[in-house]
Amino acid sequence: MKIERTGLILYVKEYKKCVLFYDEILNLSILFQNEELTCFDFYGTYLMVEKEDRSEYLEGDSEIKNHSCLRINVDDVKSISEELKKQNIKVDYQEHTWGKVAKFKDPNGNLIAFKDEESFAKQIEDYKK
Repeated sequence: MKIERTGLILYVKEYKKCVLFYDEILNLSILFQNEELTCFDFYGTYLMVEKEDRSEYLEGDSEIKNHSCLRINVDDVKSISEELKKQNIKVDYQEHTWGKVAKFKDPNGNLIAFKDEESFAKQIEDYKK
């Protein structure tokens, strides 16, 4: 099997709000879009934000139970979390022995986290020893 490309798809009810969030708040470049989906460049892979079309989630009061997280490694988690807070985004900034993370949600409730690249790279290096 030859894999050409990998990506993630987020199905959202708040399509327009989510597209604005990933475009304007996270500054992801749009690869292409139409009325029901927008495909972003997600640092070497793609992130497709797609309007929810599964009837079981559109009907009634059912909530989507999402247990995934989009992780983006950065140099300075603290400063980025402060910038998000200035844009009225609720951020859960945490410092652990294994590194720093800032967790927040998009308008549809999908979890996103910034992680410090330095400690991530160290975890990989230490594991190889």
